[in-house]
Amino acid sequence: MRTRFRGVTSREGFLVRGASGWGEFSPFPEYGPRECARWWAACYEAAEIGWPPPVRDRVPVNVTVPAVGPDEAARIAAEGECGTAKVKVAEKGQEPTEDIARVAAVRAAMGSGGRVRIDANGGWDVDTALRMLRALRRFDVEYVEQPCASLEELAQVRRRQDVPVAADESIRRAKDPMAVRAAEAADIVVLKVQPLGGVRAALEVAHACGLPVVVSSAVETSVGLAAGVALAAALPELPYACGLATMGLLTADVCAEPLVAVDGALAVRRPAVDPEHLARVEIDAAGWRERALAAQHAWDLG
Repeated sequence: MRTRFRGVTSREGFLVRGASGWGEFSPFPEYGPRECARWWAACYEAAEIGWPPPVRDRVPVNVTVPAVGPDEAARIAAEGECGTAKVKVAEKGQEPTEDIARVAAVRAAMGSGGRVRIDANGGWDVDTALRMLRALRRFDVEYVEQPCASLEELAQVRRRQDVPVAADESIRRAKDPMAVRAAEAADIVVLKVQPLGGVRAALEVAHACGLPVVVSSAVETSVGLAAGVALAAALPELPYACGLATMGLLTADVCAEPLVAVDGALAVRRPAVDPEHLARVEIDAAGWRERALAAQHAWDLG
């Protein structure tokens, strides 16, 4: 990782080549076999089945701004060359004043015509979320992503203020991804292909939720990002920029032509894995084979 991101300084994963191409299996280290099962299903779909046909050839994306200082945040926002910026807030060990300064710097860098959204990754309680949203609303926040951890808290925040609420962890780590709609906890859903079990499974969640969708990445290589692009390209409507321009968060990729944004959008394509690029980042795969087998077993058991 170029910058510490949600406490992560490096990303590892396991790539699989099948009849339809390459798939990526890259759950976070703390995930056990049952939670990894969906990630395996997404990898299998990409490698062996392929994805639904696209209805668009470009996907608008946001630049992601980690929990860095205001000067660095402004630089990242400006160099991202996107019309939308997502700013990380509620980082452990940081003060609310640091969040406010970061969002202010990004708003200034984006200009009045740019969009600024914030992502708390469930880091606030309800009272803190309400207080911070009051402080940040002067920056014309497009929406707040996962301000609190639970559905009940999200519903309270949504009812008690007018900044739209997006649900991320409440969907991708939930036993029932559709519960967010029943709880009236969100205005927008953030969908990630690997945690939901593949492009087709994510499309089913999108249809069942009936809410506007933002497709986001799990900080993957271009192999994993291509699945996110395939989901965004297959959605009937795509009203918001997607969080798929994350290759810049990594120092290397496995593809010679990575999925990077041009003029604020990603082309709908599936980049090829390059043997030389793959060799530069290759690690001992034994532990990942074990994780993949355990996840596959959990998936088979349902």
